[in-house]
Formats: sequence, structure tokens, C-alpha cells
Amino acid sequence: MAPLLQKLFHRAPAESAGPAPARGHGAWAAIREFLFLAILFAVYKYGRLLVRGHEREAIDHARSLRHLEASLHLPSEAGLQAHLLTGDLARFLDVYYVTVHWPIMVAFLAWGYFRRPRQEYLWARNLLIIQTGLGLAIHLTYPLAPPRMFPQWGFVDTMNVFGPSAYGHAGSAVSNQYAAMPSLHLGWAVLIAVVVARTGPRWLAVLTGLHAFITLAVVILTANHWWLDCIVGELLLIVALHSLRRLGSEPQSRRAQAKSADEAVPAGDPAGLPG
Repeated sequence: MAPLLQKLFHRAPAESAGPAPARGHGAWAAIREFLFLAILFAVYKYGRLLVRGHEREAIDHARSLRHLEASLHLPSEAGLQAHLLTGDLARFLDVYYVTVHWPIMVAFLAWGYFRRPRQEYLWARNLLIIQTGLGLAIHLTYPLAPPRMFPQWGFVDTMNVFGPSAYGHAGSAVSNQYAAMPSLHLGWAVLIAVVVARTGPRWLAVLTGLHAFITLAVVILTANHWWLDCIVGELLLIVALHSLRRLGSEPQSRRAQAKSADEAVPAGDPAGLPG
């Protein structure tokens, strides 16, 4: 298994002429990469449907998880809804939940493939594969109903009350509403923020960090996820980061690259001044 992982997630060799964008192998390479990712996302999306039919188990798990959160003294999601939610805010959060999640991931992967060095793109892509694969395994083995399905506990299903809904008639056939654990809405948002903070420009790191913060508010205040869904999603990201670090495929951070460049300038020969 270890040799297989090393082959799949190997560290790309350093280029002596500087980092090349991930697109450097032409249009066919881009098409192959697109098809590879499309297949993986299809496996994830339709793999979640295998849990359908386990509604009773998902509801029992929700009861147990609610008691666990109470024992851990986590803030009540229903209490936060009661104190913070207004009609306008709920509609904004619902729109954000329905419209931003997939497009921003597509934009992130396109940015990585076309604008970043190949090693950075492969690292980010493989983080996503590991985190999502582990998330799918949990979806399949631990069905969990989201908080919005329990109005008796004080939760408001904002997508049903205010709209729009991600689970309308068209979407219900290809969605599984009992796969709340873990929250990959938040998991993917934090992954994007981590990758951009490490390898991208500072202004974009600020925007992706803001997106992650908004996504946390979205999944909690719309009652689509429990706190522990969010925590587990980030633990999976930590596992992915640690796994790729052990395999030697983690790229240098922006700060480390700048430090290496500074150290490469000989003492007494400041960069930019004629010799």
C-alpha cells in the first residue's frame, strides 16, 4: 500500500529553470486532468447515495451526536439560530449554500492548474482527493441526519422556510440528505483557504479565509450541519496534510520561498543594484 501511495502522491521533481505551471503538458493533459477530476467527483456524489434507506439509523445517530455535543459543552446550533437569524440573513445564507460551494471549488482547481506551479497544484489536488475520499467513507459507514430535520429541538429548516433549497424536486433524486457527517462544505472551504494561504497571493488568502468563515456560519445557521460535522471535516484535512508531508509532496510555503530567494543573494551584492 505504501509504494502505491508514493506513486500516486509522489513529489514532482524540481525544475532547474523555475516552477512551471501545471498546464505545461498541453491541451490533452488538461483534458485528461478534467476527466480524472470529473470521475472522482461523480464517484463521490453518487457514492453518497448508497446510504439512502438508512434514515432510521441516521436519526438515531443524530440523537446520540446531540447528546455528545451537549456533554462537550459546544454551543447550541438551535440557540445560535434563535439569536442571530433573520429572514434576510437566512435567505443570504441559503443562496450562499446552494450557489457557492461547487463553483468556488472548480475555480480553485482551475486557478491551481493554470496559474500555479505543478507541484503546488498536485499537492492541493491530492489533499482534496484524500479528504474527500475519507469523507465518503464516513458518509457510507455513519449516516447522520442534519439538525434541520429536528424542529422539535428548536431548529429551523431555513431552506424550506425561506429558500432557495438545495433539496428541491430536481436535486432530491441525486442527493443524500442523511450524509451530514462530515461537513465537506466547510472542509473544502478550509482546504482552499489553507492552500491559498500557503502558496497564493496575500489578497487571495484573505478572500478565501473570509469564504471559510462565511461557510462555517452558513452550515451552522442553516442547520445543515452539527458542530462535530465541521470538526471532523477539518480533522480529515489534517490527516491529508500529514499524509502528504510524510510522502514528501508538500511544497514550500510562500514565506519559505521568499527566504530561500533572499539567502540566494550573495552578501554585499544587493539584488537590483549594478555590480
